[in-house]
Amino acid sequence: MRQVILDTETTGLSWERGNRVVEIGCVEFVERRPTGRTYHQYINPDREFEQGAQEVTGLTLDFLADKPRFAEIVDEFLEFIDGAELVIHNAAFDVGFLDNELRLAGAHYGCLADRCRIEDSLALARERYPGQRNSLDALCRRLGVDNTHRQLHGALLDAQLLAEVYIGLTSGQEEIGFGSAEDAGAAVLVRYDSSLPRPRVAIQAAELVAHEARLEVLRARAGQALWDRYAEARVREAEALPA
Repeated sequence: MRQVILDTETTGLSWERGNRVVEIGCVEFVERRPTGRTYHQYINPDREFEQGAQEVTGLTLDFLADKPRFAEIVDEFLEFIDGAELVIHNAAFDVGFLDNELRLAGAHYGCLADRCRIEDSLALARERYPGQRNSLDALCRRLGVDNTHRQLHGALLDAQLLAEVYIGLTSGQEEIGFGSAEDAGAAVLVRYDSSLPRPRVAIQAAELVAHEARLEVLRARAGQALWDRYAEARVREAEALPA
């Protein structure tokens, strides 16, 4: 499965009032893993920022003056996202702006829903954490995603943070290697030949670091990882043994 985590920055809060996209950031995932491919583009909006919007992004019209207009980059943008599932936080906002940009570029471009399935991570977060704040910053804190370097809104940075948040929101048993029920059933049928020497697998230092990092994410999300309970039980067992 190919997914593209997407974010935009705009000149204001409403495309109906003539506001335009000024930045697009995308991160590609395949089978829920980053491929290293990204798409990032600043765009000349040919209009002023609304009050407050410029302070959020730190972008200026002087900086954007020599950047391409959306019509000049529309084909390369669509080539990057075509056929993917788009993961967007508060999808209605970004989709509304991008569909408007596609209309302005030419009716033959259609809309995003013609090309991609769209997943709203804000809707997922509200389902999982009802009644709580579910902004990107709030979810980063809740899920243990480091966003301390986020001083301003930026489309590519926010897409990268959202990618980590989305994995945290949607992770389940498949994320830690259990697979499907059919796979689990098949595993039970494997018989170990006790006459053979037992294999010994040496744990590498990098694996221990990755393991502890994963536990920290689980602790931030649920207060405690199941692994912690297992480790505590092993300690109690050891203490109960006769000296």
